[in-house]
Amino acid sequence: MKKYKSVTENIIVIGSGFSSLAAATSLASEGKKVTILEKNSQTGGRARQFTTSGFTFDMGPSWYWMPDVFEAYFERFGKKVSDYYELVRLDPSYQVVFDDKEFVDIPAAYEELKALFEKYEKGGGAELDKFLAEAEYKYRAGMDEFVHKPSQSILEFVKWKVISGVFKLQLFTSMTSHIAKHFKNSKLIELLEFPVLFLGAKPQDTPALYSLMNFADIKLGTWYPMGGMHKIVEGMTALAKEKGVAFVLDCEVKKLEVRNGKVAKAITTKGDFEGTHFISGADYNHTDKHLLDPEFHNYTEKYWDTRKMAPSSLLFYLGVNKKVEKLRHHNLFFDKSFNQHAIEIYDDPQWPSNPLFYVCVPSLTDKTVAPEGKENVFILVPVAPDLEDNEETREKYYHMVMDRLESLTNQKIRDHVIYKKSYAHADFKADYHAFKGNAYGLANTLTQTAILKPNLRNKKLKNLFYTGQLTTPGPGVPPSLISGQVVAKEVLKTLA
Repeated sequence: MKKYKSVTENIIVIGSGFSSLAAATSLASEGKKVTILEKNSQTGGRARQFTTSGFTFDMGPSWYWMPDVFEAYFERFGKKVSDYYELVRLDPSYQVVFDDKEFVDIPAAYEELKALFEKYEKGGGAELDKFLAEAEYKYRAGMDEFVHKPSQSILEFVKWKVISGVFKLQLFTSMTSHIAKHFKNSKLIELLEFPVLFLGAKPQDTPALYSLMNFADIKLGTWYPMGGMHKIVEGMTALAKEKGVAFVLDCEVKKLEVRNGKVAKAITTKGDFEGTHFISGADYNHTDKHLLDPEFHNYTEKYWDTRKMAPSSLLFYLGVNKKVEKLRHHNLFFDKSFNQHAIEIYDDPQWPSNPLFYVCVPSLTDKTVAPEGKENVFILVPVAPDLEDNEETREKYYHMVMDRLESLTNQKIRDHVIYKKSYAHADFKADYHAFKGNAYGLANTLTQTAILKPNLRNKKLKNLFYTGQLTTPGPGVPPSLISGQVVAKEVLKTLA
């Protein structure tokens, strides 16, 4: 097998998800030699895509929020988002289905949304103004003062501007109590609590800081890149190659070999890759516990076992041979108890009794992702990580969800499914070595925020760094994009 020799400042990046692509491109733009080693046959990590029978399915992320983060990323390199893909703003942003079978469109226009809030609660429109003013402050302050920091020391946050704003950021107030100060209507509360569902804790355990997600949702909008979310990956990959990043696909890293207190090479299924610096965008726990010898682990088994994880997901990719009715691009089914589902994810982990679920029908917006007259349907059920996952369980939940979907929308869908693929814990582990089969990373609780997240540097190996959803700043596509840029700055400091 070919052996790659080390050269001055040769940087090896493991994985090609958003964080890895951002880190590699940032370093290559500074003239560094960078090679990405990717386990799978295409770039993108969890944002991969597959095509079958004329259908094109995004495998992971489906929500495009925080467009400013993507614009800022491409602008760093003298580019624009529009150089790589076409964005459209969705209107309605999404649809919510409540327990009384009420279907509610969430309009993109803010004045229309205020009118909707007013409909459900007298004074709700004015209260939404106040709520979002606070949320915008958190978003701006959070983006400026928190998420771009490497979280290596508490001293990074010891600035009067940050300290004086801590109480305005509401780190010590829960989302539930914060929302309750503004709204009493249960439907409005569920609507505002929804964005934190994937942050990894119940709203009553999530800092009110994360109402910044409501600002991102309502004011910055919900968007879609034509051709699918993988178009972002294609754009980032093209930019990385333009900057000189080399890619080796179908190349799984099996071990990181250490010499003289540094990682010397990555031993892979395609040979040995030597380097001066290594960044792992692979699952942090997998890198820490399985690619390194025990004496170089950053954290103990107990540490990992006590981490609070964000949810995993049970996914269904469906090709339907007819057009569907009563559905939008994004659909949230809140027809069962939000609180009970949250308990079964976070407090008493188990397969849920009556889960909330999400349905995405991108073919309503994008004719390229399904054959003419057919529909591309993506269904996601949030579930606890580390559950026993088998085909029997998947089938049970497929029919449970489809029973409700068909009943609520008053149409037959199952009889028209001509392609079906499921994806859950076992697949996340097989494809990404995901710790406990997680889909989103670590929960964004107060005790797992900033410097309390797994460190982006290995404490024992000075040339090994980590990036992605299990480290700073946290789960989600925009945070992962930021994570890669943050770690690149830390690597550059060691080269100064």
